[in-house]
Amino acid sequence: MREIKLPIDDETIRSLHAGDAVLLSGVMMTGRDAVHKWMIDTFIRKTREPQGDDLEVYEAIKKVLDHSVLYHCGPVVAGLDTGDYKFVAAGPTTSIREEPYEAEVIHHFHLRGVMGKGGMGPKTLKACQEEPAVYFHAVGGAATLIAQSVQRVLAVYKLEFGVPEAMWVIEVKDFPAIVTMDSHGKSLHEKVLEASEEKLKAILGV
Repeated sequence: MREIKLPIDDETIRSLHAGDAVLLSGVMMTGRDAVHKWMIDTFIRKTREPQGDDLEVYEAIKKVLDHSVLYHCGPVVAGLDTGDYKFVAAGPTTSIREEPYEAEVIHHFHLRGVMGKGGMGPKTLKACQEEPAVYFHAVGGAATLIAQSVQRVLAVYKLEFGVPEAMWVIEVKDFPAIVTMDSHGKSLHEKVLEASEEKLKAILGV
């Protein structure tokens, strides 16, 4: 199991291959549906004007995400009343919902990793080859255990989106994950889909 420090340099990303188990340590950020739509509409496709603290938040997260990881996660967080935040659960959410946006987000913020569960599609895989970046698969059903890897919350942005949808900047140590889409065009999810389709055809006699 390889220990990977965040931010991640290009050489390290290119040395990772689908199937590699890793332990991530450093600073990353969470972001789900609301975050992706906000990023795309306001700063990438620019179909809406920045409002409120949008520009300030954008400048802050650009520094966090550069050569780092965006984690598809809707955490359960304690300490909301006091601001002494602590992750209680930090399991991954399904990544494919972000497929319409992720390639653009990877390029715009120079991400080196996207993390969640279930994998992503061809547009994201192509962006991983071009940037370069990888997809890290986090273990589903182990939200409480994964939360133990979160050492502290460094910042939170857009809390008005709701706790699960906000951008949580977190410092992690030995966060376990598996590379399932690499920068060389390999996707374990694609292989599983192909195998499943072949089995289905055999069952149906097609």
